[in-house]
Amino acid sequence: MDKYVVWHIQGGLGKNVAATGLCKTIKETYPDRKLILSVSWPEVFLNNPYVDRVYPLGNSPYFYEDYIHEKDTLIFRHEPYHQTGHILKKQHLIKSWCELLDIPFENQKPEVYINWAQRGTVNFWKREKPVLLIQTNGGPLTGQNYPYTWTRDMPPEVGMAIAEAFQKDYHIIQVCREDSVKIPGAEHVFAAMPNIQLFGLVVAAEKRILIDSSLQHAAAAFDKPSTVLWIGTSPTVFGYELHNNIVANPPKGNTKLIGAYLYDYQFTGELHECPYTDIQEMFDINKILKEIDTK
Repeated sequence: MDKYVVWHIQGGLGKNVAATGLCKTIKETYPDRKLILSVSWPEVFLNNPYVDRVYPLGNSPYFYEDYIHEKDTLIFRHEPYHQTGHILKKQHLIKSWCELLDIPFENQKPEVYINWAQRGTVNFWKREKPVLLIQTNGGPLTGQNYPYTWTRDMPPEVGMAIAEAFQKDYHIIQVCREDSVKIPGAEHVFAAMPNIQLFGLVVAAEKRILIDSSLQHAAAAFDKPSTVLWIGTSPTVFGYELHNNIVANPPKGNTKLIGAYLYDYQFTGELHECPYTDIQEMFDINKILKEIDTK
């Protein structure tokens, strides 16, 4: 009788990309078991050689009969976001997952496997000049009250300053939400497309200035060092050493976090939680430009 590991992963695209780095370790830890995934973003796991079957959450016909009922199955349905090390911002998301899954932590990073046809999507992003990718906005497409989410999105002033500094030598492509502030003169990408095609933009770009969202995880998966801006979240928890992680200045305000329970700031960017009074308090834009120019 076949034996299984069933791993349930829910959450955003970036979280799923981060999880791809653990599939190999799970198979090495449980070599006699097939790895069955039930995930919110199956696309990033489809070509993974360590995964035996992938199911989209909520679309798993006969799953109970095939993998649960009277089967020799280990079921991993854990939430690393609820772990002490994660909440206290003391360790990386991947380490918290390793502890929950009882597998060794070896500083794993994402591993997204693409096939020959998917590699061709990189050519879709070729332009006459080298591409400079700026991701100004990200996060969930639903559940956000505002087009700009201060906790993770790049301030419009920063994005425009970067584009202005590099537009002579680079073709600027901005990844954003449809209702976000657009960088003048940039090519704007906000329409729905396959995630692997969007990741092709990360590979095609000569320079990448990103935020804490799925593309910085994808850049790590494809070994593409990037400049990543951090505001209300931490590179200790979500970032990677190969990136140039620029953290916002510590806030000076006396903000009252009336809605905060286990976390300080909400991903949805509630306006009353913002501890900065202006962009200068948050970032030194000239310092960002200098650091991008040296990468």
